[in-house]
Amino acid sequence: MLNQINGLHHVTSMAADAAVNNDFFTNTLGLRRVKKTVNFDEPSVYHLYYGDEVGSPGSVMTYFPFPHIARGRFGTGEVGTTVFSVPKGSLGFWAERLQAQGVTGLGRDESFGQQRLTFRGPDGDFFALVETDGDDRAAFVGNGIASAEGIRGFHSASLRLRDSGATEELLGFMGYQPVDTHAGIKRLAIPGGNGADFIDIETVPDLGRGQLGAGSVHHIAFSVKDRAAQLAVRNALLDTGYQVTPVIDRDYFWAIYFRTPGGVLFEIATDEPGFDRDEDTAHLGEALKLPIQHEHLRGRLEASLQPLA
Repeated sequence: MLNQINGLHHVTSMAADAAVNNDFFTNTLGLRRVKKTVNFDEPSVYHLYYGDEVGSPGSVMTYFPFPHIARGRFGTGEVGTTVFSVPKGSLGFWAERLQAQGVTGLGRDESFGQQRLTFRGPDGDFFALVETDGDDRAAFVGNGIASAEGIRGFHSASLRLRDSGATEELLGFMGYQPVDTHAGIKRLAIPGGNGADFIDIETVPDLGRGQLGAGSVHHIAFSVKDRAAQLAVRNALLDTGYQVTPVIDRDYFWAIYFRTPGGVLFEIATDEPGFDRDEDTAHLGEALKLPIQHEHLRGRLEASLQPLA
């Protein structure tokens, strides 16, 4: 069993409109845009990162906004709901705020003994806020959101699968341990994690396969401290029979990717070097940052990419 994984690092999804996406995460949810760059494989498209003040691992929601992309189809083989941690007693504030801003899919429930507020993103994304005791991670505050209500980072993410057995085995190999079952959903946790500690597995054998599009999660990333820890994880996965990509430099972290038995794309990302490697912390996410291989496209990209506030 591996012991290098610290919980979630980031979750990356698809969107149809960059400005709408940016407004929702910065103004509605009050996260900080910590990086404005481009998709390394398709530089005509933004890659936007939102999180806490410095983009700490376990706090960062990222998006590829492809203009006019079709809406994704809900199904299995994908991440279902991405859940953020908020302070105890803050859901009333969030319910009023989200309703006032026209957010859809609002609902209240209880999951694993915790109060939740569920809602949908601009592209139909599945989200929830969960009240969490003892989460001492600092929120990024602003836009009418104070520390007493602010999002602390991820709490959990759910995987929607037709058959959970092999994925549960994989997560166990990655260091996750079963902690509870609620309404047919199995919860696994990483001991001593970074706060973004839980993976929930929802088994729905009669549901069709999901189809990637706007509102779909493209991949879910798990945190490791550094490249040495990442290499140990990669070698162990290869030894177990998984087909893992070579290490890829993503400027703000190093990444490896592999497809899980249930169809979900997993990434293992390093906590180093971080989002302040090319911007001062006070100005994260303001300027368009390009990977060196795309710097020669700057003039064209600055003229063609949708302006963002």
